[in-house]
Amino acid sequence: MSKTQTGSLNVSKAAYEQLAYFALRSELLFDQAADVQPTNQSMPGSSVIFTKFGDLSAATAALTEDTDVTPVVMSDSQVTVTLYEYGNAINTTAKLRGTSFLDVDMAAANIIGYNAGDSIDQVVREVLAGGSQNIFYGSGGNDLPTSRATVGSDDILTANDIRKMTASLRKKNVATYNGYYMGFIHPDVSYDLRRETGNASWNAPHVNVDTAGIYNGEIGMFESVRFIETPRAKIFADASDGSGSSTGSSATVDVYCTHVMGRQSLAKAYSVVDGNGAFPRIVEGPVVDVLRRFNPTGWYWLGGYGRFREEALGRIESASSIGAN
Repeated sequence: MSKTQTGSLNVSKAAYEQLAYFALRSELLFDQAADVQPTNQSMPGSSVIFTKFGDLSAATAALTEDTDVTPVVMSDSQVTVTLYEYGNAINTTAKLRGTSFLDVDMAAANIIGYNAGDSIDQVVREVLAGGSQNIFYGSGGNDLPTSRATVGSDDILTANDIRKMTASLRKKNVATYNGYYMGFIHPDVSYDLRRETGNASWNAPHVNVDTAGIYNGEIGMFESVRFIETPRAKIFADASDGSGSSTGSSATVDVYCTHVMGRQSLAKAYSVVDGNGAFPRIVEGPVVDVLRRFNPTGWYWLGGYGRFREEALGRIESASSIGAN
């Protein structure tokens, strides 16, 4: 008896997993540094003005019994945070919804939600990277850089750079977050810090006592800084021509920012009118086409960020031994 021939049947087809996967994403982090926000705003406005009072100089001279004191002048300064509109949107079509084996509207909502956080996080990063005080440079090379343009390929971050940063913040009486400053560091820079050797390096106590950091591959708490690793830390691409490298390299160098900050380093302002608030909101757009085929979904935020106390914000600019440049 001949065997049944099944090769010509059309019943065997490729199957599709009906769970959708999305792009790899870094966590949203920088906004948590904005601990200065309006609590008693006078009215809605295009910007919010924060006022800071200065302290008086110490009065260390003894008073004279029969002479009155001379009043001194108080001082204040103001920080203005301007509100800007941010947003994005996508459309799904009737044909796509009617022919897709996945719920495209649900996927669109997921993508839009992440885009909102991703976008605003980068807005915050640019504000942080613009600080003008407490700027240090990676001291891993033989020649210490004096500017971003002179960072050489060997000028990587060292443990002592972290100590200099915390000393600078402490000298300015910068308050901590429950005992620690907040630090944001790129994984490429974290690699250099964790591989440094010597008794004064990050590595030493973890090798000899606390080995969890090595096994987990994380910095954790170090020199009064609670480090958070994120690939979204600011990189100034090709910011240096490499002339500052002690190795004689002439190639361009990407300069990485390691942000370290204390309390009141960052201010945030936002509208609370028409459903707005501290974070972006998802907006279901109106269906206005004649055949009602287009479904718009987007996000919107009316707000802004500003550096509140420059002295509470710092960064270390360095190269990375495993960076692209």
